[in-house]
Amino acid sequence: MSDVKKFLYVNRKAPYGTIYALESLEVVLIGAAFEQDVSLAFLDDGVFQLTKGQNTDGIGIKNFSPTFRALGDFEVTKLYVEKDSLEERGLSPDDLQEIMYEDEDDDWEEKPSIRLVSRAEMADVMADQDVVLSF
Repeated sequence: MSDVKKFLYVNRKAPYGTIYALESLEVVLIGAAFEQDVSLAFLDDGVFQLTKGQNTDGIGIKNFSPTFRALGDFEVTKLYVEKDSLEERGLSPDDLQEIMYEDEDDDWEEKPSIRLVSRAEMADVMADQDVVLSF
């Protein structure tokens, strides 16, 4: 049995207006630095964290959305996005930024980190984790 625990960070909040989204991202990077098996889930308004073209100039807050594209460098390659939450907010997969990682087990082929899942599949993902942290 592996000593590595599986951690899922659940993101339910919009990226700006509260500290939750940025705090989640920081905790994910810390967990990954300690070689945990880290995944992220985006549902409800959390799906907005991954949208393309975020511009925070008008609110005077740093745009941290490009940081998601660096997660693969920390071996964080499983970003689960709930399809139902996207649709309920008038979004499609095309509205999400492209987040890729290089698969060292497959000759460093670039692969997408975002995995679209249904609500039922998201429940299965959550049930398969050792630790689920909600932000």
